[in-house]
Amino acid sequence: MGRSNRADRGTGRGRTAAQPQPAATGPGGRTHAQGPLSRPVGSGLAELRPDRDRPAAWSLLIDGAPQSMVDLADPSHLGFEYQRRLGHLIDLAAPPGRPLTVLHLGGGALTLARYVAATRPRSRQQVAEIDTALTELIRTELPLERGWQIKVRGADARSVLERTPEGSVDLVITDVFSGARTPAHCTTVEFAALAARALAPGGWYAANIADGSALPFARSQIATLGAVFPELCLVADPAVLRGKRFGNLILAAAHTPLPIADLTRRVATDPTLARVEHGRPLTDFAAGAVPATDTTATPSPLPPPTAFS
Repeated sequence: MGRSNRADRGTGRGRTAAQPQPAATGPGGRTHAQGPLSRPVGSGLAELRPDRDRPAAWSLLIDGAPQSMVDLADPSHLGFEYQRRLGHLIDLAAPPGRPLTVLHLGGGALTLARYVAATRPRSRQQVAEIDTALTELIRTELPLERGWQIKVRGADARSVLERTPEGSVDLVITDVFSGARTPAHCTTVEFAALAARALAPGGWYAANIADGSALPFARSQIATLGAVFPELCLVADPAVLRGKRFGNLILAAAHTPLPIADLTRRVATDPTLARVEHGRPLTDFAAGAVPATDTTATPSPLPPPTAFS
């Protein structure tokens, strides 16, 4: 599951992918009149909080940490900054509207799977979410639209990746958190090699990670992906890159050139400031970092107590 240190009220302006008509709220979808909901799940205390600005939108929190937002009336809306950045990569992975085969490692409220289904009809998607109680809660309270080809597996992300057929997916998106940390076994060269193996020719790998201060984990992850993929880029808030605050960073990797110019233009239209790093600046940023392996990896750092306040 992904963690976001900040949710904002951006409109997602600048997005040029095919825009669907807002979908109707699914049968049994929770309404704002029912109020917030708290329920213990495998990963902690899950909370669904109604959004103040969007009448069919809900935020998911686990143990007080914001995870994602789902708008039942408009699944193309991405309310969290890190998810919008992943949304840009989804938009650029193929011509607008063309179906994709996507593997999501970490599901949460299934926001990105909903986004793909809404903007790229007929896409085939598989989600690995180990917290089956959370998935049951989301399916009940924030149901998926009928006809979406989304299969959720209640299993560890790496075990699902290991079983994914070679060359079978266009996009692997990793957003895996246990508590507020990415587990060590999902941060290694061996893990990245499994993702590369799963990708079809021209496919992309994308990951949401979190770090702060001197960014040792982020630097190590750049080195880790660089040991497997020749093409890399990073998207993050400049304040996070300067170590001024703890936050999310998006990494993208591929065996073919990434659309850096198009991604930079899209990121520039977002309500929250971000920078795209690639090439020599990214190499310099990660200078001296050592790739993580199955024998040396550690989980991502714990966020500071004030990260979600």
